[in-house]
Amino acid sequence: MSRGTVCVALAAFCWGVSGGIAGILITGGWGALVVSFYRGAIGLLIVLVWLALQPRGSGFSNPRVWFWSVIAGIGVAGNFSFYFLSIAQGSVAVAATLMYSAPIFVYLVSFTLRLERPSARKWAAIAVVMLGILLLTRVYDIGTSAVTFVGVWAGLLAGLSYALFIFGFKYAAPHASPQGILVIAFAVVAILLLWTGEQTQIAAALSSSDWPLFVGLGVLGAGLSFVLYIIGLNRTASTLASIVAMVEPVTAALFGVVVLNEQLAGPQVLGMVLILVTVTALSLYSQRQRRPVINPGPKR
Repeated sequence: MSRGTVCVALAAFCWGVSGGIAGILITGGWGALVVSFYRGAIGLLIVLVWLALQPRGSGFSNPRVWFWSVIAGIGVAGNFSFYFLSIAQGSVAVAATLMYSAPIFVYLVSFTLRLERPSARKWAAIAVVMLGILLLTRVYDIGTSAVTFVGVWAGLLAGLSYALFIFGFKYAAPHASPQGILVIAFAVVAILLLWTGEQTQIAAALSSSDWPLFVGLGVLGAGLSFVLYIIGLNRTASTLASIVAMVEPVTAALFGVVVLNEQLAGPQVLGMVLILVTVTALSLYSQRQRRPVINPGPKR
């Protein structure tokens, strides 16, 4: 296994564990926005250290970098907040899997705006993921489902928010270093969530016995994971990274079952498998379709 693949796998593992840590904090009475704030604020401290160690090419003098980095920061803030809200309204396993299924809804928006050409294969993949979501959330059995309507939509919006981060990061990347972009993005996260969160709980967390969990959440869920992921992507084919990224929802699901005593019924496990396999396969297919063809010459 290459070093890049290891970095991506470790990043995905850290994200999965951070979802479990957030579940513990939320169960302990901390609000989703408070947990999100500390994830972003501690992540900001770590990327500031990265920037201090490698300050060249930050791009801070370029207005485009600031604009797109702010967009990326809004995406991260939404991702953190909706993800933890989904955990609060359901479970870690369900929230992580719903977030992973968001690319399907990006396809639907792209079809509507005519940015992406629909095909029978893509519609089939969307139908399978929809079936997986029905099984995972158990909306067919309202009396026994532990996932609320808000929890389902929050999980999906978490994934769409992450897509917004990728969009902003992509357009800022040609003009700045990754650490420069992340510093601006995480600063936006901290400011937005400090403004919208419960300041009383935010202050109380500093003297709480749960502070090691907040630190672990920020280190694993924002600082270290993002650094590892960016380093890994620079050394790993995007198709392979798509497969390795499945480590995140699987890790989160296992954490929820083993540590938080969450339970998944047989249909929910089947729904999870359908979503993860279908989204990964569709991602690989889309990347192959977008790969430029060079003729004459051997295939890469």
